[in-house]
Amino acid sequence: MKKARRRIDVNLDELDRVLDGAREAPLSESDHGKLRDALHALAELLVRTRNTEKTSAVVGKQEDSQTGTQPDNNATPPPGHGRNGAEAFGGARKVDIKHQKLTHGDRCPECGKGNVYGQKEPKVLVRIVGQAPLAATVYSLERLRCGACGQVFTAQEPDGVGTDKYDETAAAMIAQLKYGAGTPFNRLEQLESQLGIPLPAATQWEIVEEEAQVIKPARDELIRQAAQGTVVHNDDTGMRVLMLKRDPSDERTGVFTSGIVSVGEGHKIALYFTGGRHAGENLAEVLKKRSAELPSPIQMCDALSRNVPKLPAGVEILLANCLAHGRRQFVDVAENFPDECRYVLEMLGQVYGHDAEARERGLTPDERLRLHQERSRPVMDKLHAWLEAQLAERRTEPNSGLGEAISYLLRHWQPLTLFLRKAAAPLDNNIAERALKRAILHRKNALFYRTLHGAQVGDLFMSLIHTCQLCGANSFDYLVELQRHAQELAACPAEWMPWNYRETLERSVSLPDSAEL
Repeated sequence: MKKARRRIDVNLDELDRVLDGAREAPLSESDHGKLRDALHALAELLVRTRNTEKTSAVVGKQEDSQTGTQPDNNATPPPGHGRNGAEAFGGARKVDIKHQKLTHGDRCPECGKGNVYGQKEPKVLVRIVGQAPLAATVYSLERLRCGACGQVFTAQEPDGVGTDKYDETAAAMIAQLKYGAGTPFNRLEQLESQLGIPLPAATQWEIVEEEAQVIKPARDELIRQAAQGTVVHNDDTGMRVLMLKRDPSDERTGVFTSGIVSVGEGHKIALYFTGGRHAGENLAEVLKKRSAELPSPIQMCDALSRNVPKLPAGVEILLANCLAHGRRQFVDVAENFPDECRYVLEMLGQVYGHDAEARERGLTPDERLRLHQERSRPVMDKLHAWLEAQLAERRTEPNSGLGEAISYLLRHWQPLTLFLRKAAAPLDNNIAERALKRAILHRKNALFYRTLHGAQVGDLFMSLIHTCQLCGANSFDYLVELQRHAQELAACPAEWMPWNYRETLERSVSLPDSAEL
């Protein structure tokens, strides 16, 4: 039986009096009780805040219908040390060390009878060292002066030194820290200053602004290829731009960062757009670049009308709504309607379980559709009948929290269940919400963009960095190579995407050898 919560009224002025009095004399019994109740209430609030939206956390554990006991979710986890193996360090420098005394085929020094042979797997050691995000090298070039004519002779600087103070790796690291990790320029300035590498915030901005102009063709190509996706997710979040000039006829006051994630053949693309437009308007601009020969894309978003693009006549999309948003309506009222919400959450849990099975089995979109039609459709049909009965038979007050949650599902039932009718239709919009966390992190740490131009630079780097994350590419290495091959990028940006730039680099390295042949 769920323990009822005791209501505790907390008077902050009273607590301040209790704490001030504790400095001079021991707490009285009544003051001790007040302070204890307040601390317990705070602890309970923190525990409830940390809870996830899992069904067991929202409505408690369901007792087994046969044994009357609760399932054991505290089973011993499989053994493992939890540390990363050497293969996880993809960006590490690799060093091969030969045996100091023996080579392949030598006589065994232990028995003197057999020969030693190389093992398939070498012994691997990982050594991790600390270093500053940005490092500097000071070159002192010797100068010699002729005593007769006064001519000064200066030592030749090393290759690549002297033409530009900041290397491509410096620009890539600043962009990675600022737009990938959410480190504001002033915090990086303080950190580098403490490490003996002064780098003013204004200089950091100049570096990334110049870098953005060089690698802009990659972002433009991402937009073009995102428009060809099979499924496009979109959503937006609030943002602040201090110096945003608007058209006098524009009555809008809000500023948003829209996140668009396009899922196509074999890869995912993330795009960010900051300004006065909503997510639907930004998606409409992207879809203008879509090839006319392609079929209508699936658009996944929540049920807000501003997320739906207004497309020209003849251009259509297949609208899908986020099932997680519909589920969350019941999570929010589960404390007041535990039994009804448990039923809905467990029914939806079966659908998510089927989708997880499809991923684990590596099913194709058509195979996944058949799986949902066979297993999830009966569940959703049963849930739909139950929802309608709640309102038709007056089991639930329509204006209550539960009634509003039920009405939300019924009102958007068709787009919420597109996954039962269309191959590749997702269940939810979680991938777009996760992408927006990058923009939210920037807003949390840096608070705002100064100008719209600054926001566009941030959008460019976030798009490239998050696309690298979705594709499993090294975003720092990617930004470096885009700068080093700026001319090739401008000539053929499609060959410099996060998922294929490594192959392009390998081809460019092998070209001189083939020419010699």
